[in-house]
Amino acid sequence: MDSIDTKRLNESNSSDRVWSGCAVLFLGCSTPAHNFLSVYKDEQGKFSLFKVIKLTLTDSVGGLEGYEILKLHDADPLLGVELKFMAMPPCRRFLESYACGSLAQFLSQHALRLLALPNEVVVTQLKAGIHTLDQSLPDLEMCLEHIRQSQPVRLRDDEVTRLEQQLQNSYGPHRQPPQELPRNCFLFQKRVFDDRPLTSADQQRFAAHVGRDWKQVGRALQKNCRALKGPVIDNLAYEYEREGLYEQAYQLLGRFIQSEGRSAKLSRLISALEETKLTSMAEIMLGIQPRD
Repeated sequence: MDSIDTKRLNESNSSDRVWSGCAVLFLGCSTPAHNFLSVYKDEQGKFSLFKVIKLTLTDSVGGLEGYEILKLHDADPLLGVELKFMAMPPCRRFLESYACGSLAQFLSQHALRLLALPNEVVVTQLKAGIHTLDQSLPDLEMCLEHIRQSQPVRLRDDEVTRLEQQLQNSYGPHRQPPQELPRNCFLFQKRVFDDRPLTSADQQRFAAHVGRDWKQVGRALQKNCRALKGPVIDNLAYEYEREGLYEQAYQLLGRFIQSEGRSAKLSRLISALEETKLTSMAEIMLGIQPRD
């Protein structure tokens, strides 16, 4: 009996070692003026875009191991990024990052820095075979199974191999591409800030200063927050109309924090403030002294 159990354990461990799967991440832009696909088709822009994608994946997965890019392809109006995962843990980290909006945040930051694309341009979709995973994100185990069942049908594309080599060469011999920002940090006005979950103090500060612009910020936050989708923002305005702007803004950020938990990061709020051109409000949230 013991030998049978040992055999089953060995088979299970072997299965874990050979776990693999494939997913396609679709990248697009919310405005025609900013288009990842157009950048990809431009030979000079293609390398910078590839670097943006690599840095985004490195941030999301937590390193360079456990996955590879197989192909970039035209999925007009989107750019498809076909990914192969060689182990479950990096795939799980990728899915968690995608589900909570961190991947989109990383992509926005790198696209802003390397391609001069504004933060609001990024939209994404994720598929594995015939399954659109965006509809199943609350069930990560199901998403993992869909990815595992979607086995890659090709080797790495020659163009991707060339771009990978070009990226390695750009950093010099025997060096891995560094992450442009330390993990758990974000960039604002060319300065690096530590990222962290939003607190009740942040909620109070936001409500005290944002004024009538709270709705704009809410609509920016709702892109990656299901709890703010649909008529939620208008309903908050109606429900707390008598209490005034402070309470409306306070309840908005409270709803975001309650829904997103530890993924309700300071960087996501700052990104929303930048998107709505509320730079001075972002400076208040970060404790930056106003310029004379």
